Amino acid sequence: MAYDHRRGPRRRGEALEAAILRAAFDELVEVGYGGLTMDRVAARAHTSKASLYRRWPSRVELAVHAVFHTLLPDPGAPPDTGSLRGDLLALLRRSAQLLAGPAGEVVRAVLSETLHDPGRVAELHRFASVVEQGMQEVVRRAISRGEIVETAVTPRRLEAGQALLRQHFLFNGPVVPDTVIVEIVDEVAIPLLSN
Repeated sequence: MAYDHRRGPRRRGEALEAAILRAAFDELVEVGYGGLTMDRVAARAHTSKASLYRRWPSRVELAVHAVFHTLLPDPGAPPDTGSLRGDLLALLRRSAQLLAGPAGEVVRAVLSETLHDPGRVAELHRFASVVEQGMQEVVRRAISRGEIVETAVTPRRLEAGQALLRQHFLFNGPVVPDTVIVEIVDEVAIPLLSN
């Protein structure tokens, strides 16, 4: 027998939202984005579909919020390894690990839906902004250690490493081998930032 959300304790506000986002994330892990439905999330969260649709008008928006709430609630500063190379490797490895899981599935889903709805591009920018903040911190540390000069840092040079990582993820599958990450850092990111 299906769970009747009207018979359970009534949750509201943040408690209900957290339950929905956790249920959506758990569904992403179990069935992937392709199997994610508002019905399944509502049942898992013990609430109504109306509660979901009031907050997220589409499953892609729900999926994006679930990933951010669960995996990236506060991305914080990337690890400080003491060197530009070490920090870049740590940052790209963290990004690759995220892309290999539910976050990567959501990125692929948002990309496919943006082909038909350019308004969805804003959701991709949420992912990009987290990465951009990490990269800015890595570069700030490298400048303060004297490894690079501030004039070598440009927006395109900052995004080159992550762009190559995303390129590999999109065209070669969700798992980015560590050898590729090392090549991106050693052959592209460091030379660009050291000029």
